[in-house]
Amino acid sequence: MTLQVAHTQEAAEEIFGIVHRFVDYLPEVLRDGPLQVSRANARQIVFPELDSQYRVVSAGERNAGRGLTVQNLHCSELARWPGDPAETLAGLRAAMAPGAELILESTPDGVGGCFYEEWQKAGEQGMVRHFFPWWMERKYRAKAVDEASLTDEEKDMMEQKLLDLEQIGFRRQIRADFRGLARQEYAEDSESCFLASGNSVFELAAIDARLATMTEPIETRKNGALEIWLPPLKGKQYLVAVDPAGGGSEGDYSAAQVLELETGLQCAEFAGHMGGLELARKVTELATEYNQAWLVVERNNHGSGILALLESVCGYGKVYRQNGQAGWLTTLMSRPAALGRLDAALVEEPERFQSRKLLAECRSFVRLPDGGSGARPGTHDDRVMAMAIGLGQGRVDEGQLTANSKKLHIRAGALEFE
Repeated sequence: MTLQVAHTQEAAEEIFGIVHRFVDYLPEVLRDGPLQVSRANARQIVFPELDSQYRVVSAGERNAGRGLTVQNLHCSELARWPGDPAETLAGLRAAMAPGAELILESTPDGVGGCFYEEWQKAGEQGMVRHFFPWWMERKYRAKAVDEASLTDEEKDMMEQKLLDLEQIGFRRQIRADFRGLARQEYAEDSESCFLASGNSVFELAAIDARLATMTEPIETRKNGALEIWLPPLKGKQYLVAVDPAGGGSEGDYSAAQVLELETGLQCAEFAGHMGGLELARKVTELATEYNQAWLVVERNNHGSGILALLESVCGYGKVYRQNGQAGWLTTLMSRPAALGRLDAALVEEPERFQSRKLLAECRSFVRLPDGGSGARPGTHDDRVMAMAIGLGQGRVDEGQLTANSKKLHIRAGALEFE
């Protein structure tokens, strides 16, 4: 059973027409042999010799795929499915046989939503991500531009993507026609194609500029949950900032950012559905690996339990204390200040940030109707908050932790480790 799910009834009929036409024009040796059709209607083609069939349905159908056993499932334009796409997709997944193949395909439709979430967590679900930029379609060409008129960005595009002057002409044309939607409708990379809200808290231009120059991590662990760009160096001091969550398979992630203490340079990042003792041991392991780094854990909500486990079970001594109490407290005053420092760092020193996933969260971190700020519906901000906690104290001025006073001198405010 091959089942194709389209975003609308009209699209389902169009897709079925394409498949039906393909079958009609197969060589006779196939049409009269293994691919002989016994039944075909507006939704179904049956191949009795193979004991197989192809069906197409609309995602708008309440019971799409229910009662079927599917070996190949292709979900088309997932970002534009009506209703609750996540619920519909869950029902379809339940119809998949062991070893079945799943393809989720779509042009993006903003940061957030089912398709965006599936794209972001593909690695931890064992799925492979494929991104197809517009220039893979060879017909996307226009009148060649004058080479003397090329901008630095266009020159870089030609060099890095092996584009020619006719393709640059097409690029200018779609940018003139689609303006802000060009990056979504004619995607060039897998981050900027997910449009962020105009109410973004952070400077999108700075984020996009940094995304264009980022490199891949040198190492990944735990199915991509931990990414490492800079390993620990002898003599360097580090800080691990932690934003804990409950650890359930749904909802927020627990996130940790590893920063070089003196410069605030991002070295590694962890984000996963992990909580309790498992998280406490994970961040202890990470801090130990980075030269016995200081652990700065948000003590709100789940954080108080993590802090207790760090000290009682894990026996880790280098835990940040604020006014004599273990952990960092996020308040109505400290949160905006920490986010403001993160925003300033993105503009002034973008090279400090290594994580594409972090910057993707920054793009979808918006001003909310109640006057606050947070992740756009359907997205997460766990990496953002962990980084804000890490940078919330300001940049280290001297970068020296003295054994006697156990005090770090910070440019903005005083951060004491006791």
